[in-house]
Amino acid sequence: MRPNVIVVFTDQQRWDTVGPFTPNLDRMARHGTQATVALTPQPVCAPARAALQTGRYPTTTGVYRNARVLPPEERTLAHHFGAAGYVTGYIGKWHLAGSEPVREEERGGYRSWLAANALEHTSDAYRTIVYDEANDPVMLPGYRSDALVDAAVRFVADHHDEPFYLFLSFLEPHHQNEVDNYPAPDGYEERYQGRWMPQDLAALGGTAPQHMGGYLGQVKRLDEGLGRLLDALRSMDLLDDTIVAYTSDHGNHFKTRNGEYKRSCHDASLRVPLAVRGPGFDGGGAITRPVSTIDLPPTLLDAAGLPVPEAMQGRSFLPLVRDSRAEWPSEVFFQVSESEVGRGIRTSRWKYYAVAEDAHPWDVPAASRYREQALYDLDNDPHELLNLAGFGSHAGVAAELRERLVRRIVAAGEAEPVIEPAVEREGREQAMTDPAVRLTGPEPVRFGHQRPTTPARHPSPGSP
Repeated sequence: MRPNVIVVFTDQQRWDTVGPFTPNLDRMARHGTQATVALTPQPVCAPARAALQTGRYPTTTGVYRNARVLPPEERTLAHHFGAAGYVTGYIGKWHLAGSEPVREEERGGYRSWLAANALEHTSDAYRTIVYDEANDPVMLPGYRSDALVDAAVRFVADHHDEPFYLFLSFLEPHHQNEVDNYPAPDGYEERYQGRWMPQDLAALGGTAPQHMGGYLGQVKRLDEGLGRLLDALRSMDLLDDTIVAYTSDHGNHFKTRNGEYKRSCHDASLRVPLAVRGPGFDGGGAITRPVSTIDLPPTLLDAAGLPVPEAMQGRSFLPLVRDSRAEWPSEVFFQVSESEVGRGIRTSRWKYYAVAEDAHPWDVPAASRYREQALYDLDNDPHELLNLAGFGSHAGVAAELRERLVRRIVAAGEAEPVIEPAVEREGREQAMTDPAVRLTGPEPVRFGHQRPTTPARHPSPGSP
């Protein structure tokens, strides 16, 4: 018997909110499997969503920025699960269509539909408007995330006797666009204001002091909704037969790295929660090697016993659940758009990032020439406060990471670019001599179903 599958998808949730503010998610992660270093392939809403639906990079699907429509020929998780006999359903925010309400041909193959393309514009905290299969408006009662959980429970109850795949997509903890705030349920903002401040935000300022209470209040209510959904599965005797995955499209740096909340190369923007429980994942523990959320679609198909399409560029991390020593790439590749045309990699230790200086980020998905812009040593600077790009002390590290980034760009299907070194800066001239930080090593493993055209090298133990 194939398992049911539910993806619980939040919007703009930082990775470091998992823990004291999310006891249900924390318990789910400890019971199942948690990827402790999970990154989005693109820290922008629509590109990240397209990647999670298709397992393909934003530049491959063409959804490299917002306001791009997912092409109807792209095959999504709904198509793959639907072809295997699953009932497929989508609830919440879609953000991959060209109209509101979303036309049937732009729904990515989902059959049951209760959603809005831009939920932030059709609703507010206590007035949730979505559209059904006939594109009739439906008002869901209650606080917005509660209302969507209620709809998800109804979907499960209606389809409990047949295999189902449900994608539950929240707006929270995204800000309410027209007022630029984070409307939590009544009383929740007051409960969490002043309770916690990540060190990057404490150092850099931004809008976090005024918004963190509402943001954490939204996160807390999302976690309570997750608990209700898991309780509903338990009450229908479905919990042990259902894979539940929880993740987000990108993080939130609260206007510290640029003029808004995401679209930067930093972990505050890229890094997200990722936990999975259910058949194949229970007892898996922690995956500490970096993974991408582009790897989640093939992982879910793999766990359900379905073939992973060759067109997917992510790869199943189920082997890592079974054996932490399984073959796996030593870095995660990511793209940035809209704010700039950027490309980067993130290893366990290093963050390396380059930007196309002359490209128009709204119109251009990729570039032929980039310049190195950022290098962070995450072991010694986990909050990315000291940019080492351009310092002679790290020129060797940057050169090796530069080569690895080029190989990953090519592996993602883009033309091989030129990446120019950063402009040299004075200071920090003491070169590293510890052999443990050298970046050489054996040949790489495959990136999804594509191989880089040039051989790559893995790091030595203790390096990236």
